[in-house]
Amino acid sequence: MPAPEGEHRTPARRPGPSYGRGVSTELGDFLRARRARLRPADVGLPALGTRRVPGLRREEVAMLAGVSVDYLTRLEQGRERSPSPAVLNALARALDLDHDAAAHLFRVAGLAPSTAHDEPAEVDPSLTELLEAWPTTPALVVDPRLDVRAANTMARALFSDFEHVDNLVRMTFLDPAGRRFFVDWERTAHACVANLRLALGARTTGADVRTLVTELHGASATFRRLWDQQDVRGKTQEAKRFHHGDVGEITLAYQAFDVRGAVGLQLITYAPVGAADADALRLLGTLAVTPR
Repeated sequence: MPAPEGEHRTPARRPGPSYGRGVSTELGDFLRARRARLRPADVGLPALGTRRVPGLRREEVAMLAGVSVDYLTRLEQGRERSPSPAVLNALARALDLDHDAAAHLFRVAGLAPSTAHDEPAEVDPSLTELLEAWPTTPALVVDPRLDVRAANTMARALFSDFEHVDNLVRMTFLDPAGRRFFVDWERTAHACVANLRLALGARTTGADVRTLVTELHGASATFRRLWDQQDVRGKTQEAKRFHHGDVGEITLAYQAFDVRGAVGLQLITYAPVGAADADALRLLGTLAVTPR
């Protein structure tokens, strides 16, 4: 029988140390060893079923890192020789590697070390003051995992239907107001998941993206379905339709800007699309400063 494509028959030999046998083999050995050291509880996963071998399953590491199980298998078996820095950053987080271990992961993959655990900068107080200086423009600052790091009065009024204005992914999937507020909820949910997957491979990832992925993966079947689609993209410039409990339907165009000097943070602003939307936004602004 011919050997499978991409593989060659070689005489049987006893396994030995991976050093000197190629970068991909050392990488595979390291990934398998680190995976075997982790328990599901170490990364916030439930321990389901009987485990024949210790450590995390490939499926669990692949889910946390945002890669396919097949790709992780090829990496561990030494059949994939060109992982990208983004993939290695994601694997470092999924395997809970500290700085030294992450640097070693990059070395055995043949790449320079990367700052895989950098945290996004804090929101400068002057930026918060600037947001509040826009009395008719909803504006907020988010980090890579879509945590709301700052929001002005108009933004808080816009999202006042939600119990907490803390994380755009949680608000979309877990708050009951999400499906009412976002008129095209499926589109919004898809964008949230694609942004979150992008954050797994970003240089700065915020406060533990994989924890949020695990939380949503266990709480929402829709999140699991969208996550399996493997879409990755950042914020786009488009219009969104909202249904606010006080002002009704309103369509707003939004813009996303990188915050200079604050790596990983983005400023998002909303503007009315038409005259009716401008009227609704003015009404919202009035309600925002009116005592209830």
